[in-house]
Amino acid sequence: MAKRTHKAGATGRFGARYGVSVRRNAGIAMKKKATKYTCPVCHYPKVSRKSVGIWGCGKCGHTFAGGAWEPYTRASDTNNRIIRRNTDGATTADMAFIAQQAAIEYERARTAGELEEEE
Repeated sequence: MAKRTHKAGATGRFGARYGVSVRRNAGIAMKKKATKYTCPVCHYPKVSRKSVGIWGCGKCGHTFAGGAWEPYTRASDTNNRIIRRNTDGATTADMAFIAQQAAIEYERARTAGELEEEE
């Protein structure tokens, strides 16, 4: 006979309460929070969350700010890219145009359903 229920994982403590999508989103957030990430300084996978938005490396002790659930957010990646391009010689007007085009392309892809929704 086939098994009727799925393994609940970390959200099993919620039981049948709150609905499937809420439990799924909570499980994804808990998984992101508990994952070990790579340190930007020593490049070891020892970065863990200290508190909301505060991340620290267990090896070298480097502490830095990040997202609530992940140390590296889409916004921080974009900011780092802009800073890198700025130091490489692009003008502010070029940077604004590039950022605007990237935002437009992202919104088009999202509305077309080409991108996977982040939960």
